[in-house]
Amino acid sequence: MANGSQRQAAWEFFGMELKRRREDTGLTQVELGARVFVSGGYIGQFEQAIRKPQLDVAKRIDVELQSDGFFERMWRKLIKEQRYADYFEHAAELERLATKICEWAPAVVPGLLQTPEYARAIYLASNPLATDEYFDEMVGLRLERAQILKGATRPVHWVLLHETVLRVPVGSPAVMAQQLDHIVAMTRTRKVLLQVLPFAAGAHPHMGKLMALMEFEDAPPTVYTEGVLSGNLLDDPAVVKRVQANYDLLRAAALSREASLALIEEAAEDYRRCAGTT
Repeated sequence: MANGSQRQAAWEFFGMELKRRREDTGLTQVELGARVFVSGGYIGQFEQAIRKPQLDVAKRIDVELQSDGFFERMWRKLIKEQRYADYFEHAAELERLATKICEWAPAVVPGLLQTPEYARAIYLASNPLATDEYFDEMVGLRLERAQILKGATRPVHWVLLHETVLRVPVGSPAVMAQQLDHIVAMTRTRKVLLQVLPFAAGAHPHMGKLMALMEFEDAPPTVYTEGVLSGNLLDDPAVVKRVQANYDLLRAAALSREASLALIEEAAEDYRRCAGTT
C-alpha cells in the first residue's frame, strides 16, 4: 500500500494532467465544470489536488477532454490504494480540510471521538473472524483521523449525540465508562462542543440517520450521510441549507451543554459500577 505522501503526489499528477489537457482543449475551469456538472471552483480544486473527484465526474471529464479513459483508470488505480472504504474516502479527505464539522450521531460515538477500545469493539462486531492485525490497522486509522482535533488549527467540532449512544453498551462496561470519560474530557478541555438529545425529546429530524456538515475556508459546505456500506457527499446548496436548518432544530431540542455533560457523567458512573471499578 502506498504511503500518504505517494498517494498525494499521484493525485497532484492527476490534477496537473487535468489542467494540461483542459488547457489544450481551450476550456476554462468554469466551462469544463459546466460540462461535467460541477463548479469551476471544484475543477480548480481537482487540479490543485485539494479535492478528489467522484468516479462519475472522472468519467465525464474523460468524455469532455477525449482522454480515452485516462482519468477513470487513474482514479481507479488510486482508489485501490486508499486506506478507507470507497464510500468514506472522500469524506475523510474533506474532514482534514474542514474549518467546522457539525455531527449528528444517532447510535454510535462519532469516529473522531472514539477511544481505541470502543473502536475495536465496533470493528469486532462487524468482523468477528478478522485477525488482530486487521483490528490494529483499522483502529490506527481511526485514531489518525482524530489527530485533526489536537492541532492549533483544529476545526470547530460540534457534536449532537442521541441518548441511545450512551445507553447501548459497546464492548464491556469498562470500555463504555472509558469512552464516556473521554467525551467528557474532550468537552471540558474545549476540544468539542457537545449536546445530548434525550429520549424524552421524542420525534426529531434525521431520526436514525448519521450525518456530518462540513464547512471550508474556500469551498462551499458539504453534507456527508452514511447508510449500509454506502455514503453520500451532498453539496447542492438547497440540500445543504435544509440539512443545516434541521441541525439547528436538533440543537434546539437537545439538552444544554452542562446538562448533557451531567447525563454523560452519570452514565459513565453507572458503567463503572457495573464493571466494579468504582
